[in-house]
Amino acid sequence: MNEIQAACSNNKTKILLITGFLGSGKTTLLKNILSWETDLSGTVVIVNELGKVGIDGALLQNSGSDVIELTSGCICCTMKLGLIETLKDVRQRFHPQRILLEATGVAEPNSVASVLEDEDLKRVMEVQNIITVLDIRFWMARDRLGSFFMNQLEQANLILLNKVDTAEKATVPKALKEIHQAIPGSRTVPTTFCEVDPEILWVGDHGKTTGEELFEFYRPILVSRAAQEKDSTHDELPLSHNEANGFVTFSFRESKPFDERCFERFLEQVDWELFRIKGLVRFPDRTVLLNFAGGRGESEPWDGDQGTSLAFVGWRVVEVEVIEQLKRCLIPE
Repeated sequence: MNEIQAACSNNKTKILLITGFLGSGKTTLLKNILSWETDLSGTVVIVNELGKVGIDGALLQNSGSDVIELTSGCICCTMKLGLIETLKDVRQRFHPQRILLEATGVAEPNSVASVLEDEDLKRVMEVQNIITVLDIRFWMARDRLGSFFMNQLEQANLILLNKVDTAEKATVPKALKEIHQAIPGSRTVPTTFCEVDPEILWVGDHGKTTGEELFEFYRPILVSRAAQEKDSTHDELPLSHNEANGFVTFSFRESKPFDERCFERFLEQVDWELFRIKGLVRFPDRTVLLNFAGGRGESEPWDGDQGTSLAFVGWRVVEVEVIEQLKRCLIPE
């Protein structure tokens, strides 16, 4: 298949652009992605490092994916032409389904994305998602970081508020609220070590799963973190209602249908700390699959008349309060 045929069949290479200030956790996110049990055989990693030694590339070389380094410049300015040629070369040599592009900490996302305005690239590639990794400590010092710092956040489809375990308990909800006030409509998810479930990153690239996979992803993380704080003589740790470094997971199941307007208000008013809701929601006339992340939700029709089955992930949220809010929206029999 040649380039034009690929474009006509909508077989464009999807680019996941990862940005964020130096030290925010971009390379950690990349390493996490490459460690997932996901088929990454059609994935190429491009790392842009300032300086003559590409440290990030060395860290990623054992990932099993093809890693290409661009050093000694920023891909949004001095190396823009170099990035164009690199992307063309990658397309020709590997024909990847996906490219993970980690930009240097001083790169502006829109400037990098504008590279795809090149006519040859536009036909065969598109930016699927722009992710900005934000060290929560940088947010608290944002007044000293200037407009460029905010530009990285404003241009993101997803903000990972990283290193929340390093902040005071009250700082995380305060930061989440401030980010949503400063950037209305933004999608922001708190993380430690950039651990986030894959579905949030692969926009439009996931199957119709009901939500239980959220527990399968977060539970090992929660148990591992809790184990660090427990005596080694404890043989077993609880896998439900577990809290470690502030993260909480729980579920809600109910056969009664929801009042649709009431449920919509619940989503509109949900605290920013309750950042992940996934699963089936039953209304009187239909059932939908809800996918809510970082303040924004999407739903699609679901065949069958199953009851509601939702999985939740949050930061120091109180489970009983969330459940009580949901129960107020149930239609009595």
